[in-house]
Amino acid sequence: MASDYEAILVVSFGGPEKREDVIPYLENVVRGRLVPRERLEQVAEHYYHFDGKSPINDQVRELVQALENELAEHGPHLPVYWGNRHWHPFLRETLARMRGNGIRKALAFFTSAYSSYDGCRKYREDIERAREELGPGAPEVEKLRAFFNHPGFIEPMVENVEAALDQFPAIFRDTVKLVFTAHSIPVAMAATSQYVEQVTEASRLVAERIGLSWELVYQSRSGPPSQPWLEPDICDYLREVARQRSAQNLVLVPIGFLSDHMEVIYDLDIQAQEVAQELGLKMVRAATVGVHPRFVRMIRELILERLDAGAPRLVLGKLPIGHDACPPDCCPCPVPGPAFGSGSPPGIRGRCG
Repeated sequence: MASDYEAILVVSFGGPEKREDVIPYLENVVRGRLVPRERLEQVAEHYYHFDGKSPINDQVRELVQALENELAEHGPHLPVYWGNRHWHPFLRETLARMRGNGIRKALAFFTSAYSSYDGCRKYREDIERAREELGPGAPEVEKLRAFFNHPGFIEPMVENVEAALDQFPAIFRDTVKLVFTAHSIPVAMAATSQYVEQVTEASRLVAERIGLSWELVYQSRSGPPSQPWLEPDICDYLREVARQRSAQNLVLVPIGFLSDHMEVIYDLDIQAQEVAQELGLKMVRAATVGVHPRFVRMIRELILERLDAGAPRLVLGKLPIGHDACPPDCCPCPVPGPAFGSGSPPGIRGRCG
């Protein structure tokens, strides 16, 4: 095994950790976009519901610690760093620390399983911008491949869905419908990537192992009504299920997310659950992969792939393994709109309210 990679960089979105962080954080997210102040304040209320603290940073800290433990026990023995796109520790801060520690080249793990402009290319652009700001000696960073169809992602999700199903009486199990959710993105952005195909494939891989009927819906849209986004919205879907009486028992599976951060605990556990209860639907939400040992081991397996060309490249299903090195025209940015892009804080244009 030979490689010149000297570290692992976990790259995440970031989130506020106290009330006074919320507005500055949101300003970072929407910088360069024409978003009215009143809309920022409306989104901020979602964070104030939790005293201004998003759970995402603590969840990434747990993931970093779990990955450090995994690499310390099984190798490769590489240090693990963490940088955020929109809040401390910012990518520039982390890259500066890496440079100070003599790191010249690192592999990056993005906390996003799918390919799209906001879910992959924007991460890479933010890394390059941070490197440019840092100047000479900034570490070179290469990304690990997308992992939507890796068994280390699918198997923990199957386990989590089974645990959610256990909350229904056994007599009702065969009547439960699986409802997979992923972050909605603009239709124009979806057209420049394999986002829909990949989310659909991940959902299929989980559902087929469970053996129940399923649907894929979207959540947390944040664009203006004039801009088409992927549909159906989760709350619209719940209302249609109740109207048609097509299901009574549902397991909500946040297949588009890796941890129980704000878009899961607010948009699903609060908003969508309120709609389900109003409609008389029994809905249980499956956990995300979080720091499941199989998922953490998956990250190590992705690292080994890149360190050793002979290492197995694990993949399930019909779609190909993701790029090791994204081509220049991969997931190009669609024409930007005036509002939040996807990957934003809990959407203020969603239809759950």
